[in-house]
Amino acid sequence: MSKQIISIKTRNEFREYFVGGTLRTIAEAFDACGIRCDLEYQPSVNGQRRTLVEQYYHTVDWESRKSINRVLMVFENEIKELFAPSHAVSGWATDSDNKHEATRHAQAEKLIYWLKQDGFDWVNGKIVATTGTPVLDDLADATHKLEGAHLLQQIQRLKESVDTDPSLAIGTAKELIETVCKTILEERGMPVDGTPDIPTLTKAVLKELSLVPEGVPEGKRGSDLIKAILRSLGTIGNDLGQLRGLYGTGHGKSANTQPLQPRHAKLAVGAAATLVTFLFETHRDNK
Repeated sequence: MSKQIISIKTRNEFREYFVGGTLRTIAEAFDACGIRCDLEYQPSVNGQRRTLVEQYYHTVDWESRKSINRVLMVFENEIKELFAPSHAVSGWATDSDNKHEATRHAQAEKLIYWLKQDGFDWVNGKIVATTGTPVLDDLADATHKLEGAHLLQQIQRLKESVDTDPSLAIGTAKELIETVCKTILEERGMPVDGTPDIPTLTKAVLKELSLVPEGVPEGKRGSDLIKAILRSLGTIGNDLGQLRGLYGTGHGKSANTQPLQPRHAKLAVGAAATLVTFLFETHRDNK
């Protein structure tokens, strides 16, 4: 089961912050970021304002990074407001203004603290992720509804090893392509028999998804470029398979073999994740 990206604790902290406003300001904050409100949902909380926040929360898929990005926009806007300077009518900040501003800053820092527990930080007026790899996050988002524990384990292993164990990351990147290709073929009624190599798997998936150069109409604007990109897609799996044979896990190496650096692992993982995300989203959209 996928992990919720923003924890219940953090959501509750922001909910309690919103309780300090009005029903109108709550609605304006969420509506401005395109979050729907499920007025039929009746949460087990006290008060109209808590209920309204939960009705907005109820329409969010907390396991989907694309879905929670809108919530992060809401949170970001509110933290900006808390950090905004006080403006006294006279042009001078009174002691009361200063105390109020300090209180708001303390409230903002508290909310940022809970965001940090979920792997986010406040940097230059923005909420930014401090954990994970963007391309892996995209892949996890594309496949998070799959009941595939093995795939989730591979994604997690890549996140944890790309900086600490480049050989494991490279080996897992190759396995990731194999897993996604087999999953796509199985979902399309083409179960894989035996243990075909990675070029065979990627070729079968590209053909099934009509992502082969021969499928691009002649004379179409940019057809040569599209064909070149599709040919490159077909070679990523094969190249990663060879790289894994030289440096990745899964094969015994000479004692004198020099391991690759994290930057090489990031290149391999990025290429694999970009490829399989594209394949899976194409499969999902054309299914």
